Amino acid sequence: MTEVKEVECLIYGRVTGVMFRDFVCRRARQLGLAGTVQNTADRAVRVVARGEELSLRRLVSYLEQGSLWSKVEKVEVVWRAPATGGGQNESKDFQIIY
Repeated sequence: MTEVKEVECLIYGRVTGVMFRDFVCRRARQLGLAGTVQNTADRAVRVVARGEELSLRRLVSYLEQGSLWSKVEKVEVVWRAPATGGGQNESKDFQIIY
């Protein structure tokens, strides 16, 4: 069985108000990833995703490219082992947090 990994990304630039969260959610679901995407107070976007490493690397590549209307200036990426203990981390879906 493939080891599950987790990545947390903060994306900066013109990424709010341009359907960026929807873009991330669609890509993550296509890749079979679980996790969340949400805007932050400082107008960045935070992504936490879990799944196979290759799929996560593809998602990071999508984040760096951005969507049609976005302009990504910087992506901070932190790789880690997935958190355990229940709650939101056990979700098998990828969701937008509003």
